[in-house]
Amino acid sequence: MTARRHWSINGRFLSQPLTGVQRYALEITRALDHAISVGHPLTKNLTIDIIVPKQTNQLPELTAIEARSAGVIGGHLWEQTVLPRHIHGGLLSLGNTGPILTGKQIVCIHDLNVRTYPASYSLPFRSAYRVLLPAIGKSATMIATVSAYSADDLVRYGICSHDKIVLAPNGHEHSLRWHPQHSQATLKAAGRNTVVLVGSLAPHKNMALITGLAGKLRDAGLRIAVVGIADAHVFNAQMPISHVDNISWLGRLPDGELAALLRDSLCLAFPSFVEGFGLPVLEAMSTGCPVVASDRASLPEVCDDAVLYAPPTDTEAWFDRLVQLHRDEPLRQTLIAKGRKRALRFSWKKSAEVYLRAMAAVDGVMGERFERANRSELASALSMD
Repeated sequence: MTARRHWSINGRFLSQPLTGVQRYALEITRALDHAISVGHPLTKNLTIDIIVPKQTNQLPELTAIEARSAGVIGGHLWEQTVLPRHIHGGLLSLGNTGPILTGKQIVCIHDLNVRTYPASYSLPFRSAYRVLLPAIGKSATMIATVSAYSADDLVRYGICSHDKIVLAPNGHEHSLRWHPQHSQATLKAAGRNTVVLVGSLAPHKNMALITGLAGKLRDAGLRIAVVGIADAHVFNAQMPISHVDNISWLGRLPDGELAALLRDSLCLAFPSFVEGFGLPVLEAMSTGCPVVASDRASLPEVCDDAVLYAPPTDTEAWFDRLVQLHRDEPLRQTLIAKGRKRALRFSWKKSAEVYLRAMAAVDGVMGERFERANRSELASALSMD
């Protein structure tokens, strides 16, 4: 009789605000739960639970994965000291970090932006990650990441070797569950002359490139809707912009409002200098919103020919692409069709299967079959870079 295998999911992400990394961890968890529920072959004799800090406010609805709470503290300290004491088998850490002293572990490191664009992070944060990530890369059994671009960075900065990496990209299916519904603010901001900008004050997001074009875009009949920042004064304190009246500051939006805004606007502009994946572009493509994206980092790998590109340092190129898209409706419709098709290539279900194969390999269930398949998949992805 085959012995049962047991893995736990590091649930620290459930105590954090929902950004791209937390979305990834949540959707992979849901996809693993579904795989167990329908009896996926790789879940035979496999039990998965999720261990969360006590202060976690809300747990996702799961059918087959049981949640366990542990400890009275949170943050990195919980992850490094409390979590390891409650693991009964292997550990799946999906949010960039995990306990250093847990050897039977698969950790997803989404990017090395802290190394490739250090200006976006505080000195204490950079210092901590310079120690933490190499230690995790050394101690973990496998390192997952979300793109060939990030895989190259993991090797280039000495976090781990290629033969330790598995690729498990972001998926698009969650955006299909969104129910577009405008608020008064998004209804007022949306329109075929509206450029949507999604991001934060982090310098690598390069949002000031687009807001700095506000005056020229206004003269061309275009507006900007900024999602993620609600206060123009806060933005101005970080990145000065001209005082213009064609920018709507919308702050963080519920999924339904974001879906409605994307669906009913001209395009998403995504001018980042670095991205490990760039989930907002995938969500936009899946939702039927054209994208103008930076030609750097992982974005060409993710978007291929389904978007318009511009260098993140060339303001005139961005202005030209946005005006071109505004004036050329056939081009816009072509990008919508290409974007929807491209988004289908990225699936939470497929990425969850990558983790199921990885866990089986660590448990000795797949062995050389996994190694051959993973080498082939990673080589194929890297050849596209």
